[in-house]
Amino acid sequence: MVKKIKLAILGEEPSFPEKIELTQPSTPNLEELTPALQEIIDRRWLTNDGKFLKSFELDLKNYLESSCCRVFCNGTIALNVASRALEFSGEVITTPFTFSATVHSLSWNSLTPVFCDIDPETYNLDPGKLEPLITPKTTGILGVHIFGNPCEVEKIEAIARKHNLKVIYDAAHSFGVKLNGKSIAGFGDASVFSFHATKIFNTLEGGCITCSDLDLNRMIGYLRNFGIRRESDIVEMGINGKMDEFRAAVGGINLKRVSTSIQKREALVMRYKEAFKDILGLNFQKMTEGTSPNYCYFTIKISANEFGLSRDEVYLCMRSEGVMVRKYFWPLCSDFPIYQNLPSARREALPNAVKVSEEILALPLYDELTIEDQDKIINLVKGLCDRSKEIKVALKSLNVDKLNIELVPD
Repeated sequence: MVKKIKLAILGEEPSFPEKIELTQPSTPNLEELTPALQEIIDRRWLTNDGKFLKSFELDLKNYLESSCCRVFCNGTIALNVASRALEFSGEVITTPFTFSATVHSLSWNSLTPVFCDIDPETYNLDPGKLEPLITPKTTGILGVHIFGNPCEVEKIEAIARKHNLKVIYDAAHSFGVKLNGKSIAGFGDASVFSFHATKIFNTLEGGCITCSDLDLNRMIGYLRNFGIRRESDIVEMGINGKMDEFRAAVGGINLKRVSTSIQKREALVMRYKEAFKDILGLNFQKMTEGTSPNYCYFTIKISANEFGLSRDEVYLCMRSEGVMVRKYFWPLCSDFPIYQNLPSARREALPNAVKVSEEILALPLYDELTIEDQDKIINLVKGLCDRSKEIKVALKSLNVDKLNIELVPD
């Protein structure tokens, strides 16, 4: 007889009383970081293109195999600047299935986001649904490589050329990813990366824009620094998007360990997939052919009819165990009050995005996740499937608002 997995939602002790986070940042050790910090303090040069920033920017450009690279204080400011540098106006087509910063960056530039449905298996923009959304007001496409899975770049960029549109890729999840041997940083008119602490590569907070056009790169540099070309020559309405020396120093150290991080995560993802491959109702994201991934996230898509529980029910159960799973991305950006009245935000026009957002769940994944903890997470998911009928009965009698569960995503 198979031993039943104990479940907190059924009144038993939680598996992780101290909680296990969705992600955990990679950090330099003090022995590596202290000399750099001491040098920065001794030099009294804390920001404004200092020694560490220049060195980091060059190393980053080489790592990403990009002609040009400008580092920023965070990825959201970088997205804002990219749209402005490419002179987007009017309408920009993008995905509703993304983090809010993607769409907010358009609104901050007084642009109108136009939501395009996604492919139900890759979770990326569906190129087949782009052209009907193009109007005389359309000036660009903002694609997102969701969970580090490359968009169908050839199809998107062919459509862009046909209609004289510019393309930005939000590559926040895609650091180190390659497509058919080419760095993901080399596609589109510009690519924007995030170096937030939750990402596979971080500078605590940070980001960058890569491109191949020297004039565009020059303008990005001006916009990053208040629009200043020379001390008394202001050429654009810029912003302060500069990265300081401290974060550049962290980035320079962390860059050396990215390959190791990817290897560790790959092993963990393969274990998850092997453990879940025969469970009905659990599906994985389909990777674009030719992708060398970075394994930044691990998500499952839960079909309630087959698994026995809905995504929301699994979420409640896992959070009650202290496993900080996340509905990533839910709600859709098109469902936000500030966007839901846009014509393109109608849910009936975005059936794939709606369905994926209601079934997706991200499980813990980070470099230092132990095999023991991962096995407990795997067994919990299996236990939820095995005991789904008991859980269904229990949930009907529970007051979810009174459960000791952290429901707000971090």
